[in-house]
Amino acid sequence: MYPRIAVTIPCYNEAATIDQVVAAFQKSLPSAEIHVFDNNSTDGTAEVAARAGAQVRRVPLQGKGNVIRRMFADVEADVYVMVDGDGTYDASVAPDLVDALLADGLDMVVGSRVSDEVEAYRRGHRLGNAMLTGFAAAIFGRTFNDMLSGYRVFSRRYVKSFSAHAKGFETETELAVHALELRMPVAEIDTVYGSRPEGSTSKLNTYRDGFRILMTILRLFKLERPLAFFSILCGLCLLLAIILAIPVFETYFTTGLVPRLPTALLCAALSLMGFLFLVCGLVLDTVTKGRLEARRFAYLAVPATLSAEKRS
Repeated sequence: MYPRIAVTIPCYNEAATIDQVVAAFQKSLPSAEIHVFDNNSTDGTAEVAARAGAQVRRVPLQGKGNVIRRMFADVEADVYVMVDGDGTYDASVAPDLVDALLADGLDMVVGSRVSDEVEAYRRGHRLGNAMLTGFAAAIFGRTFNDMLSGYRVFSRRYVKSFSAHAKGFETETELAVHALELRMPVAEIDTVYGSRPEGSTSKLNTYRDGFRILMTILRLFKLERPLAFFSILCGLCLLLAIILAIPVFETYFTTGLVPRLPTALLCAALSLMGFLFLVCGLVLDTVTKGRLEARRFAYLAVPATLSAEKRS
């Protein structure tokens, strides 16, 4: 018995490319079900996808993260291929991504984007991707070469244990951190990334969505590494208190007086706040470990995805 494969395509105004994307994945993965999740498109994307042979569902809540939440909740399969509907990803490599997931018992395979086309990336996107990926690696210890890729293959146990809090394009960051925090077996495979076909426009806002991704990384840092996060705040408060306290102590040792009483009170308040941050970090670290165990049990509750050979 072969694993059930579902190709899930989040879409917003991709009428110019969605039929080509559906046809390409029907060819590369003929046994897979093709699901297009339309996110309030106004250009007839849903109708074009339906004519191309895809199963179409509509998601009224705007944002890619909201679409992925619905995709993972509604689609039942053993292997999930997620790809953007803009025609920039190579469908012919999908069998390789699926085979890698099944053969090595992985939970996620990321299609790492490789492109020689200048037009494939909008201005600043390469640098922004590298900076955000490096920042995430500094916080979580390890990460992917292309953390923001929209081309991924998931196991069923990954999909059904993913809580999906993000609303917009920051969802790719959340997908990566979920795998890293649960120490899932993952891999990356280089895939050709092309420029958008004529008539197709990007929905990504460089600065707005880049800021959202950065804020998502910081939010996940606070949630997943609370002791480290609040220890940094504690250190900053204590450092500022020490800097402000130096002239106060110098005056005291010289004259025996504390004429800068407001500064002294501020130093005391900063020190107290720093220790409060540290206590918060210690308490939340214990809570986070309990949450992580619960997520791990939810992950293990779903049977592993096996290849056809292993099933037989």
